[in-house]
Amino acid sequence: MTLIILGIVLFLLANNAGKHDSPLAKFASLGRIAAVIMILFGAISSMVVQIDAGKVGVQSLFGKVRDQVLQPGLNIVNPLVAVTQMDVKTQNYTMSGIHDEGDKAGDDAIRVLTADGLEVIMDVTVLYKVLLNRAPEIIRQIGPDYKNVIVRPIVRTKLRDVAVYYDAVALYSTKRDEFQNKIFENLKKEFTDRGLDLEQLLVRNILLPASVKTTIESKINAEQEAQKMTFVLQKEKQEAERKRVEAQGIADYQKIISTGLSDKQLQYEMIKANKEIALSQNAKVIIMGKGNAPILLSDK
Repeated sequence: MTLIILGIVLFLLANNAGKHDSPLAKFASLGRIAAVIMILFGAISSMVVQIDAGKVGVQSLFGKVRDQVLQPGLNIVNPLVAVTQMDVKTQNYTMSGIHDEGDKAGDDAIRVLTADGLEVIMDVTVLYKVLLNRAPEIIRQIGPDYKNVIVRPIVRTKLRDVAVYYDAVALYSTKRDEFQNKIFENLKKEFTDRGLDLEQLLVRNILLPASVKTTIESKINAEQEAQKMTFVLQKEKQEAERKRVEAQGIADYQKIISTGLSDKQLQYEMIKANKEIALSQNAKVIIMGKGNAPILLSDK
């Protein structure tokens, strides 16, 4: 469009110079030719629009937005049409208390009040995308800055509205998934009504007041100590049972030995032992006395 306007201006100046007797009159024809070339080149370049991958083009002519969108690639359009490219890929919007982590610099975490009157700080990431066939409607009703106009305020408002039904400790522990799912369900319809598709809501971090956090940590430590003591007691009981069984076995063994061995059996066992000694290379002579113990003679 700029080249077309410049070409028209140059053509008028060249044409005006050709009508008057001036030093520039001899360049009038050359100026007209250059002006026509600029107009043609500007018209051709304005008629061909390239849409990048993952985007669509929304056309507007004199402030009126057309419903037909331009697909990725080269498109031929009216040279007077203004084309706004909109990203239809998955986008994310992060609100975080960590500097430069979110879309806005500085502390952009969401502060909510819970059912027990405590202030909880949350870091949240929203994954969403523009519905392709709703892109003209977004430009017409919201504008290209839909992140700050729709995404940011709606998410922050819904988080605050739902958080008041939960206690701070519940949000931090047992009710976190339930809270996240409930926010997602409430936001899904809000986004769809405005031409956006909510894909996922991530409550990435929940920061409790220092006093509440200390109480929770103390409770967790106490529960861990109780579990540890239970394990120790179970181990001691198992060890006591093992020793009782072992002692009972020894007692039963001794009882069997004391009641089951006779003098003849003992004499037989002694003869077997003497036989093994006699077969040993170290023992040479065994003299059996009148007593119970043999006399061993060896050459060692």
